[in-house]
Amino acid sequence: MSTKYENRVVITGMGAITCLGNSVDEFWTGLKNGQSGIREISLVSPTGFPCKVSGEIRDFDTSDFMDRKEARRMARFSQFAVAAAHEAINDSQLDFEQEDLDRIGVLIGSGSGGLPETDQQAEIRVKRGTGRMSPYYIPMMLVNMAAANISRTFGLTGYTNTCITACAAGTQAIGEASEIIRRGTADVVVTGGTEAGICEIGMGGFSTMHALTTWDGDPTRASRPFDIKRDGFAPAEGGGILVVESMEHAQERGAKIYAEVAGWGVSSDAYHLVQPHPDGIGAGKAMSRALDNAQIEPDEVDYINAHGTSTPINDRSETAAIKIVFGKLAYDIPVSSTKSMIGHSLGASGSLEAIACVKSIEDGILHPTINQENSDPECDLDYIPNTARESKINIAISNSFGFGGQNACLVIKKFPS
Repeated sequence: MSTKYENRVVITGMGAITCLGNSVDEFWTGLKNGQSGIREISLVSPTGFPCKVSGEIRDFDTSDFMDRKEARRMARFSQFAVAAAHEAINDSQLDFEQEDLDRIGVLIGSGSGGLPETDQQAEIRVKRGTGRMSPYYIPMMLVNMAAANISRTFGLTGYTNTCITACAAGTQAIGEASEIIRRGTADVVVTGGTEAGICEIGMGGFSTMHALTTWDGDPTRASRPFDIKRDGFAPAEGGGILVVESMEHAQERGAKIYAEVAGWGVSSDAYHLVQPHPDGIGAGKAMSRALDNAQIEPDEVDYINAHGTSTPINDRSETAAIKIVFGKLAYDIPVSSTKSMIGHSLGASGSLEAIACVKSIEDGILHPTINQENSDPECDLDYIPNTARESKINIAISNSFGFGGQNACLVIKKFPS
């Protein structure tokens, strides 16, 4: 097999669980309308935390996706993954009775796995003793269990893996899944990211490193990427799942093809535990490698979905990285942050942003970066402020940058109809 794999990789199904709604349609409608899903935090008491807001999943009923017994044995992040997988698989119209399940894989990204369950079981251990801890605690909290539970639920016996690259996990999972298909290890991979980390230990950890917003006004205005008054990210949760498959397999079964995963790239800053390189060097390398992998020139890119966390350092660094890669073209390419509306769902964010890119390509609409009120001289690109924009999109890139300086970028391309 040659170094350049022959198999092209396409997206045929999508599912989303978000603070804007528990389906792709609800999620995308909210994004197009510039609607924020950030509210006052309720999963934990805000007492003692400087951050009072979050992008929580509301009106989520596990019985819509699994029986009560299964739900009790799954951590919340796994529940989101299975729920989004149901939508994505239904959307793909895959008929598992007609498929070789050994050729269908699962590859999911997550940053922390069952963190709330760890919080809960630690409290039980302290107050009631280890003998009262749940026998399901270990299989609930392990980060690989989202992939495992999707495999079990749908009987998928092919390649399986988990990406644990913090906030880059969902994006890298999709990239890795495309590589599995390119090299012929699978025909189809159910992939994406999931996260449910809003709990006292998670909030406490992010609070003490001063990563979270301390906004005390209207919660919907708390996440403000690239705005000069941004002061940290709004914590969020959710799950985004995509069905990716070889073009040949999709065409043979007559599947609807949404878009193509044309390429991807990763890099490491090798710089700091949690801060990105201030000059955006590592992030720029991930973008350049993704374009090279896709055999795309910088002047062909129509849209950038930014990592755009709303932290002072990240947004400046990402802006610098875009300028490294695109030079003067950077000022002509529209950029927006999905996190302005749904907050930062860590390992799930990249997969949700990939879905936003696909929908942008499909509908010819770029969602805005909301809460753009005061410009930052160091963030001087076109961030599509506050209002969606119609635009023909053939090629989009999606950025995700994780703690530890682990960077990932996807190139998503319009597929000829």
